[in-house]
Amino acid sequence: MVTDFGRTPAGDRVLAIPLAGGGLAATILTFGATLQDLRLGNGRRVVLGSPDLAAYLGPLRYFGAIVGPVANRIAGGRFGLDGRDIALNRNEAGRTTLHGGATGFGERVWRLAHHAADRCTLALGHADGLGGFPGPLAVTATYRLLPPQVLEIEITGTAPAVAVFAPAFHGYWNLDGSPDILSHRLTIAADKRTPVDAALIPDGPPVDVAGTDHDYRSARPVGPDLDDNFCTGSARTGLRPVAVLQGRDLRLDVETTEPGLQVYAAARTSSGGFPGLDGQPFGLHAGVALEPQLWPDAVNRPDFPSARLDPGVPVTQVSRFRLTRV
Repeated sequence: MVTDFGRTPAGDRVLAIPLAGGGLAATILTFGATLQDLRLGNGRRVVLGSPDLAAYLGPLRYFGAIVGPVANRIAGGRFGLDGRDIALNRNEAGRTTLHGGATGFGERVWRLAHHAADRCTLALGHADGLGGFPGPLAVTATYRLLPPQVLEIEITGTAPAVAVFAPAFHGYWNLDGSPDILSHRLTIAADKRTPVDAALIPDGPPVDVAGTDHDYRSARPVGPDLDDNFCTGSARTGLRPVAVLQGRDLRLDVETTEPGLQVYAAARTSSGGFPGLDGQPFGLHAGVALEPQLWPDAVNRPDFPSARLDPGVPVTQVSRFRLTRV
């Protein structure tokens, strides 16, 4: 049964949507189209979240949300599109636009468009010029629970005029309930990453990971400072495996259509005293974000995979997260 999860400061009602199927159970919030909870059939939780809406308005902003129109950072909060200079809301100390700015997808209340036992679709209209982004955009996010223990997330955007669309699912994973994920082992199918400057904006073409601390082509513990976009392809394609996260007795396989995977070990992120799903606050490194997406600042880099959304031509991103006991 769909229930109330609270109201935003603006008075908008937020719904909590239960799903069950494929050996999993989940709860989706209409605020940010957020995956608030994901559990195995035995009740073990595998993502970070909170029972308190206020947490998602503060320190847990983006936790489990669909972010966009353009995920990650945009240099200087501006880009060019067909001869136009697009100036955006800059929500990172006035320097960059992060995850769509202050009015991005993860900051909005979506509409529940469809709900079945094992799936739901949420819809959002993003007006032309909102946060500075061209539009209007029509966006849907569909969560499905599939056998065997697979979470599938499908995000589609359409527009009647040229726009940009590069969303991401921003969930944080912890496979065994430990206080941190630094003993989890991670494998990433990428031999290059995008180097960044002090503002975490790419400052050159992709570089090799071989011989560096960024080489996760073979399984190794999650590094405490990990915050990188790994180049798992050069363009959107069909589903392909990009990463494996291994806990004590549980494995997560990630497949996506996207050419990048941003991995963040939560070195600067905690629940800030708000309760987690087990009722207790959590600290730094409590989860690792695995975010299938385009490469950061792609709207300013013609040599990166394109974020362009042409009129009447839908763009769809699909990611699957498969859990297996080992």
